[in-house]
Amino acid sequence: QLTMSLNSSTLLNEENSQGPKRNTERLESLELQTPSSFQDNPLHQLQLASQEVLEKAKKSGRSKCPRCSSSRMFYCYTCFVPVETVPTEEIPTVKLPLKIDIIKHPNETDGKSTAVHAKLLAPDDVTIYKYPCIPEYEEKRHEIALIFPGPNSVSVKDIAFHLQKYTKKGVCDNDDDCSREPFLKQSKIELKEEEKNLNECISSNRSEGTSLKKIIFIDSTWNQTNKIITDERLQGLLQIELKTRKTCFWRHQKGKPDTYLSTIEAIYYFFVDYHQEILKENYKGQYDNLLFFFSFMYTLIKNAKGCAGKE
Repeated sequence: QLTMSLNSSTLLNEENSQGPKRNTERLESLELQTPSSFQDNPLHQLQLASQEVLEKAKKSGRSKCPRCSSSRMFYCYTCFVPVETVPTEEIPTVKLPLKIDIIKHPNETDGKSTAVHAKLLAPDDVTIYKYPCIPEYEEKRHEIALIFPGPNSVSVKDIAFHLQKYTKKGVCDNDDDCSREPFLKQSKIELKEEEKNLNECISSNRSEGTSLKKIIFIDSTWNQTNKIITDERLQGLLQIELKTRKTCFWRHQKGKPDTYLSTIEAIYYFFVDYHQEILKENYKGQYDNLLFFFSFMYTLIKNAKGCAGKE
C-alpha cells in the first residue's frame, strides 16, 4: 500500500545540463505535453514567475557560484544559491505556512536532488540536514509530522484529528494508536464528552491551521529510506501520506508506481492539500513557484528528448 516515494535522486544530469543549443532556442515556444503514463500533468496550469532568467542562463551556459566559485548551471546545489548569471532578485520567493526540515541521505548525489529547489525558493522556511546529523524531535512531536507512507500514515485532511494524541491535553499520552479502538472501554457519557472535546479541538485547530508547525521530508531514493525512517529520533511522529498525486519526474524509478513523487513534488502537493484541507482556503497558485526550476527542467528535457526522437 505504499503510494509515495521521496525519491529525489534524478535531477538534470550535470554532464548533460548544457544540451544542444538548438533545443534551448525552442524552449520559449515549447508547449508542455503530458507523457502517456501521466494522465494528470499539472505543469501547464502552474502560475509561475517569468522563467526568462533561466532561458538566458541556459543560453549562456555554466556560470560560477558566487560563494564557492564552482561551475554550475542555474544554481549551486552545495551552497543553495543561484549562480552569477541568475540574479537572486529574479528568482521568486515562496512563503510557506509551515517550516520544513529535509533530511538528506548521505549517499544522495547533491547535483541530482530536487530538495535544493525548496531551499532556493523558500529560503526562510526550509532547512536541509544531511543524515545522520538531524535534530531531536521528541519534545515537539505534537507540532511535527513526517511525510512518509506506511501502515499508520494518515491523509492531510486528517492531520488535526490525529495530532491530538501528541498534545498534553490530547486523548492519548503515549505512542499507542488511539484510532484503532477509540474509547471502547469508556462509558457512553465519557464517550460523548471526549467526542465533544475532540470536535471542538479539531474545529479550533482547523481555524488556526492546526497546531502543526513543522513538516519533515526525506530526500533519498526509495531503497535508501529504510536507514533514515528507522532512526529512533523519527519514531512516534505522525506520518502523512500523499496518495492521489502522480509524478511528472523525467527519470522515474523503474518499476515504481507513478504516485512515487520527487521531493519537490511532495513538498508542493502537501502544501496545496494543506491549504485546502486544513486552512480551508481556496487555492490560487500560492505555492506554484515551488516548481519554478522543476517545471523549467521538465520542459527542457522533454524538448531535448523530442528532438532526439525526430533525429
